[in-house]
Amino acid sequence: MTEYLLSGSLWWDGRFRTGEALRVEADGRAMPVPLADVPEAAPRRRFPGTLLPGLTDAHVHAALVDLATVRAGGIAAVWDLGGVPERLAELSRRPGLPRLRYAGPFLTAPGGYPSDRAWAAPGSWREISSAVDATAAVAEAQAGGATLIKVVAHAGGPQLRPFTLTAVVDAAHDRGLEVVVHAEGAGTVSAAYQAGADILAHTPWTEPLDRALVAACAERMRWISTLDIHGWGVPTREQATAVANLRRFLEYGGRVRYGTDLGNGPLPPAINPREIRALQSAGLNPGEVLLTMTGPGVSWIAGGLDLEPARFADVLATARVVDERVRPRV
Repeated sequence: MTEYLLSGSLWWDGRFRTGEALRVEADGRAMPVPLADVPEAAPRRRFPGTLLPGLTDAHVHAALVDLATVRAGGIAAVWDLGGVPERLAELSRRPGLPRLRYAGPFLTAPGGYPSDRAWAAPGSWREISSAVDATAAVAEAQAGGATLIKVVAHAGGPQLRPFTLTAVVDAAHDRGLEVVVHAEGAGTVSAAYQAGADILAHTPWTEPLDRALVAACAERMRWISTLDIHGWGVPTREQATAVANLRRFLEYGGRVRYGTDLGNGPLPPAINPREIRALQSAGLNPGEVLLTMTGPGVSWIAGGLDLEPARFADVLATARVVDERVRPRV
């Protein structure tokens, strides 16, 4: 059933909109419409404060966190970037959790990251060593519900050969899937770029990147931020390096997605104001930060959205997901 949401203010598509309501379809799609187009007899709810698009965390490991808590903390949708496909498929069907988009297992070299990590459950990675393996692994991931492919380029252990990495990307693109690369260590960002990958799972943090490489990445790649994993609020050299790389990437016109790597260390299972402030320190204004986060669904800030830079992160952290159970008093 189509429903209309009316609010004190509406922030959508990068700006505050006046004289409009949100039309929400039965499948959850929402779009602004003029108030004059709201049928008199149509179901409606009124909200104080600000309505805005659903907020997405584009780097989560769903099996390592309580997704119900994450949703209660204001996150409407998540991207799982490495997990056991059967478990992720089950979570994607469970009500009361964030909308879940997932990549299935890490595709990695034999003995490569994260197969040597205690946190990586059996089935959350798949070893490949040839173009034939790459093609089969991509097909299996998609058959298991993946709408992204995650592949590893990690300089701290066994790595895929360049033609195998390229074969993963080619097989994914043939199936209409984007490829996310965990690039860590010298040469790995270049390897991801040369292979034709679409997204980096993390802003590069191990070393300052060559200016020409950053400019090339900005032309066709997106980076997921994950800045707060370097120190969790305590300044570190790694975070300073990541912020500097991201600032240059943005200066060249690159696009970033808000993501936290939730499940990796003491990160809040909710909207993370530290990640937001780190994005601001890389040069994004509050409206631009919001655009890195928006996705499906509808969110609500009861006290109203405040785009003043010093207050923005803490105010945005009060956002909550709107569903049929939310019936605010006005």
